[in-house]
Amino acid sequence: MKEKLSRRERVLRAVERKPVDRTPIDLGVHYSTGISAYAYQNLREYLGMPKKKIEVIDTFQFLARVDEDILERFHCDCMLFHPGYPKTRTWKPRGHYEFEISGAIHPTLEPDGAWIFSGEKNGEKVGRMVSPAGGYFFDGWGFDTWDSQLNFNGEVAKYVEKIYKETDYFTLYVGGGTGYFSDNPDYLVKIMLEPEEIKKDCENGYEWSVKSTADIIKKCGNYVQGVCIGADLGTQVAPFVNPVIFADLFAPWIKKYIDFLKANSDYKLFFHTCGAMEPFIPILIECGVDILNPVQVSCANMEPFALKRNYGDKICFWGGGCDTHGAFSSGTPEQVADNVRYLMSALAPNSGFVFNQVHNIMGNVTPENIVAMLDTAYEESFKYGSL
Repeated sequence: MKEKLSRRERVLRAVERKPVDRTPIDLGVHYSTGISAYAYQNLREYLGMPKKKIEVIDTFQFLARVDEDILERFHCDCMLFHPGYPKTRTWKPRGHYEFEISGAIHPTLEPDGAWIFSGEKNGEKVGRMVSPAGGYFFDGWGFDTWDSQLNFNGEVAKYVEKIYKETDYFTLYVGGGTGYFSDNPDYLVKIMLEPEEIKKDCENGYEWSVKSTADIIKKCGNYVQGVCIGADLGTQVAPFVNPVIFADLFAPWIKKYIDFLKANSDYKLFFHTCGAMEPFIPILIECGVDILNPVQVSCANMEPFALKRNYGDKICFWGGGCDTHGAFSSGTPEQVADNVRYLMSALAPNSGFVFNQVHNIMGNVTPENIVAMLDTAYEESFKYGSL
């Protein structure tokens, strides 16, 4: 087993559905491809890795930054673009767990064991999040975005330049534009009753996205290889909205945004959408989407062999490599390995696939299962290389 490509080149070739030396692997390039800080600390301890400060880069989902030693251990090809918070504080929620969180967050322990996170910006409270006793993530209003898309500073620009020049990892800018659609119940009603207002919303979203993305292109240049937009289009069993309505109201704006992106950069467009969203795939392909994530294979009409057969020559599947609703969360390491082999046999042939589990690794997943998943993915990855 010999690797012939750089990490960045391997991912870009997979996205373009060109031959690769092996299937690329991702853990944490996006806030839906990562790992709970709890599971991450357990994993590092299980592997006997040096103790490091575990940096939480998404408070709402409570995700950890994946350190480079773990990326190297599991042969990962991508690195998160998140320069970190200007100030941090150490938070010890329970037991041996210890995390670095944004310094703008003020944790308060309630008598019932719940934690409340209060945030501030410019001296004003801007959010409140709650995690029950023994919980792994938070509910409430988020407030700790690392920077606004229109508020780059020198340190941020230097950070992504460092990733590009000092490593060969693929990275992307998460949040470069709006996904236009929302699954909020009020918004779904608005689609049916006030379609003209929806068009105005989309126009405003497009103007913001173009302004934001132009700034990203100016400041980041080729130091990032893609941008991400997203909107959850499906429930577990069906789409949120008739695909005909989506094609009429939303797709033109997505296409217009992607046309702008492609005319002004070489960036790949990473589209995140959970759920039973298969009917939207042809629409997104027509809009110019390069990458589809997280490929929720347990949902209705998301059978992996059918997805690859019908769309694998037109779009890159990023995810779907391990079913987090099945063996990964409750099975044995052997069952996890079998699941990875099965799903990779469906999605990995002929390139056009980046291995990642379906969405984030939850806090209660055992390190044994995480190791089984990622080690099996690497072992299997060479089966699908043709260079």
